[in-house]
Order: sequence, then structure tokens, then C-alpha cells
Amino acid sequence: MSHRHEGKRTAAPNHLWQTDFTYLKVIGWGRFYLSTVLDDYSRFIVAWKLCTAMKVADVTATIDLALSVAGLSRANLVHRPRLLSDNGSSYIAADLATWLDGEGITHIRGAAYHPMTQGKIERWHQAMKNRILLENYYLPGALECEIGTFVDHHNHYRYHESLNNLTPADVYTGCGQSILQRREAIKRKTIEQRRLQHQHAAA
Repeated sequence: MSHRHEGKRTAAPNHLWQTDFTYLKVIGWGRFYLSTVLDDYSRFIVAWKLCTAMKVADVTATIDLALSVAGLSRANLVHRPRLLSDNGSSYIAADLATWLDGEGITHIRGAAYHPMTQGKIERWHQAMKNRILLENYYLPGALECEIGTFVDHHNHYRYHESLNNLTPADVYTGCGQSILQRREAIKRKTIEQRRLQHQHAAA
């Protein structure tokens, strides 16, 4: 079943996944299509797949991989991730609706001509392309390797202001709160040390 996206804030990881395709070129090979599943709450790239087309089978393969990575393929959970996509032909196909129903995944589609409902995955595409397209690629494997490197950087090393300067992996894995608490303790200790230094200097 498909629903309209209301733009409500996601409360936890794996509650809502955004998915989309973007295209990249390999010289002498033509266009390839990157299918990505991004966790809405943490911006963590759960799964991605470089495809030669934008077929329903490519969408289901990427989601299947995401379910496996998230540890949700083996679990008979009451709450499955909801899936947010645009209205591309592979996302409105009856075959995909049947497959998602079988997986217990609710499909939400963004309003037509309103890409901001998928703003996070659009920004991910933009950041990735700004980095990836600095070079020309002559083999699909080289492009795939570069995408993998950038996904690792995005997930584990890129601090987001909107995530309290945590990485997507920090938030996705649930480590974010303890990291913030440690930072706060270090900050308090630093302030106390400076206060004591000022006192000694003034004495």
C-alpha cells in the first residue's frame, strides 16, 4: 500500500528509509544507476547498488541488502521500516507494491514535483557526485570502488551539524548519546581547569 509523505520527523533509526536512483557515467560504457537506501533519522547509508538500469529488481535487491545490513531480514518484527521514494516508474510498479507487501513494508511516495520531501537523499547524491565526479572512470569496478570509499567516509567520518556534530554511524548504531555525554564531561572539565588557571594567575 502506498501513502503520501506528510513530512513528520522520524523518531529512531530504521523507522523510515529514503530510496532513490541517480546516474553516473563510465567512459566507453555509458550510464550506470546508483540505487541507495538512506536511513531518514541518522542519514546513514544502509545499502547501495550500482545498476545498469532502474528496474524493480534493482530496487528490491537494494532494499533486500538494506534489510540484511540492518539485521531486519532474519527478524519477524512488528515494526518494519517505511519506505519513502519519488514517483519514478520502478517505484510505482505493481511488482514492487506486491514485493513490499510481502515484506511488510509500507511504501510512502513524495508529492509529484516536490523533491524536498526526499531532501536528505538528494543532498547525499549532490555531495557524492561533487566528490566522485572529479575523476573520469573507464571501468565500472573503479567507479564502484570510489562509491564504496565515499559511503564509508559519509557514514563514519562526516560530522553533520543537524546530528549534533555526530556521524551518521554514531546516530544509527545508538552510540550518539554516550558520545555527546563524553563531550559534555570533557567540556566541563576543560572549563574547570581554565577557571583554576585563572584563579592561580590572579593570586
